[in-house]
Amino acid sequence: MKSNGSPHLTVAKLLIDARVSGPISKLPDNCRPSNMSEVYAIHDAVAAELGPVLGWKVGAKNATAEPICAPLLEGTIYKSPARLDPQKFSMRGMESEIAFQFASDLPTRLKPYSKDEVLGAIDKAFPAIEVNETRFVNADELDVMTKLADNILNGALILGQPWSEWPSLVVADQLVEMYFDDKLLYSHKGGNNAVDIFRLIVWVANHMRKKGSGITAGQIITTGSWTGLHQAGKARKIVTNFPNIGDVTVKF
Repeated sequence: MKSNGSPHLTVAKLLIDARVSGPISKLPDNCRPSNMSEVYAIHDAVAAELGPVLGWKVGAKNATAEPICAPLLEGTIYKSPARLDPQKFSMRGMESEIAFQFASDLPTRLKPYSKDEVLGAIDKAFPAIEVNETRFVNADELDVMTKLADNILNGALILGQPWSEWPSLVVADQLVEMYFDDKLLYSHKGGNNAVDIFRLIVWVANHMRKKGSGITAGQIITTGSWTGLHQAGKARKIVTNFPNIGDVTVKF
């Protein structure tokens, strides 16, 4: 990739190279993104080199906040039980999530998609673990927009067995458990900050509609953490269990 002097292409090239050559310390001051439009331009440039896009991660700070998303790139989605190379994952930030898969396309168009149209295009859900990872030496030292530009720290998404009864999901009543090396780390009912995770899916569908790409059958949407982010540290086996939905395992 050539940057051609463009700030977002310069950042994209640095992030792409870091996936091969190793983490970088920071972005040049004159290239740091300052808003979500610049963040999404960086995402698009990275995805153009590392795609195809297999789906998106999406989240929101609370029930009314504007969602944000990042692409799930080829080679980052795994089936449970998954084993990841510990040499390629240093941050190992674990989040318990529920992901959804589209069975039919939602192509670009002028008219916004309704909730019924979007949910009607979904055929299955999955218990999931998102493994957060950074292309930087220390994510804690980064400003917020740089973290968001770094694919919102997506490293991998692990999917459990498909769950067809997802329309019956009541977020506030659903229990979630996270285990590190078979020890219970977290147990909570509800817990997704967005509250209505289906709102997030509708937002992604219309965000992609406006961008001109739309949604393609088979793509995955993972809808944010139910547990917050927990760094695995020396733990070698991480399990998330959503009772009555399923469990998912990743090992290092």
